[in-house]
Amino acid sequence: MTSTLLPRASLPPINLPTLHQLPNGLTILAEQLPVEAVNLSVWIGTGSAAEPDQINGMAHFLEHMVFKGTPRLAAGEFEQRIEEQGAVTNAATSQDYTQYYITTAPQDFAYLAPLQLDVVFNPSIPADAFERERLVVLEEIRRSEDNPGRRSFRQAMETAFESLPYRRPVLGPVSVIEQVTAEQMRAFHGQYYQPQSATVSVVGNLPVEQLIETVANSIEEMQPHCLGPTDLALPISRLLPEPSFTTVVRREIVDESLQQARLILVWRTPGLDQLIQTYALDILAYVLGQGRTARLVQDLREQRGLVSAISVSHMTQRLQGVFYISARLPVEHITEVETRITQHIQTLHHQPITAAEVTKIQTQVANRFVFGNETPSDRANLYGYYQTLVGDFEAALSYPAQIQGITPEKLQQAAQEYLSPAAYGAVILKPTP
Repeated sequence: MTSTLLPRASLPPINLPTLHQLPNGLTILAEQLPVEAVNLSVWIGTGSAAEPDQINGMAHFLEHMVFKGTPRLAAGEFEQRIEEQGAVTNAATSQDYTQYYITTAPQDFAYLAPLQLDVVFNPSIPADAFERERLVVLEEIRRSEDNPGRRSFRQAMETAFESLPYRRPVLGPVSVIEQVTAEQMRAFHGQYYQPQSATVSVVGNLPVEQLIETVANSIEEMQPHCLGPTDLALPISRLLPEPSFTTVVRREIVDESLQQARLILVWRTPGLDQLIQTYALDILAYVLGQGRTARLVQDLREQRGLVSAISVSHMTQRLQGVFYISARLPVEHITEVETRITQHIQTLHHQPITAAEVTKIQTQVANRFVFGNETPSDRANLYGYYQTLVGDFEAALSYPAQIQGITPEKLQQAAQEYLSPAAYGAVILKPTP
């Protein structure tokens, strides 16, 4: 990192998880929370960005297959036991990680936790189930391609990145998923689903020592199979962020499924290895397009009526982030809206945001952070995400303090450095004339 985080002493201790590392390298983060539930989240530090093109979509396909049985559990048995106890389970795959979780009553945690860890680390990946699930994944890809929102996001990411794997869809293309094999999946799992590459975050109403002991005993009973390095690995550590746009890179697409046009503007921003640089961009996203009083919302929707909807987000990722502005609007307003958006960006360069506006945004960002981390699953997600992608869960704890420390001058500097009004990616999707 290029800077240091604010000291822990500068913020109230609203979250105090305990970090414990097992001899096999597994990281456990545990916290007792007086809510009658326990959430166990298993975070694997690998997602679709780690895939070479010939197996793009493997991480997501594997997420499906871990639930198809282990040497100890028949296919469907895990879900059956989860449902019998009134617990819930789910999973998600992103570019940078894969996550599996269960939420259960405290009295059932010792029974269900070993089952969750078993399906993640020891899936059988049987050939017959693999072929059946391939059809399910292919249908999911086709549904995604039929979804205008997902389609436009994919096209925006292809514009945002020329070479980084973030330009590819997490689900992968049909042509690849039709060809991947169960043997390739077992090799992919054997390489990446190892204790030293995983974090287990567990939060709920049990003593911390009991939470850690249950996870540790469950893992020690298993012997995750490691195949070692394979040719199915993309050398993520050697990939470099792409330089900022030097001009406007524009794509125009006719999409017959749309009723209104969509305008998406993207800028490349720092990755999570430059965490300090991301905070000001989080605030700028609020200033421009989050909430009814945000500048673009007020100007383009409320006052001028040029758009039916507009939003701004700052998406942080391990290698490189994206500052993302998206609007739905009539075709005839596209040019004017793009011009006015870039004028707002230009204003950020030359006119510092007032202290009053910064204070309001800081309060919103910090409060949403606190309000969004009240349940066991909220906190387990928070700890697991930061430990997996940043390598330090304490970075999550200091987020409100970091936001409070951002000055108007730092916001202006961030806009000048990362948000050029004359160089960005633009995707225009128009309905059929």
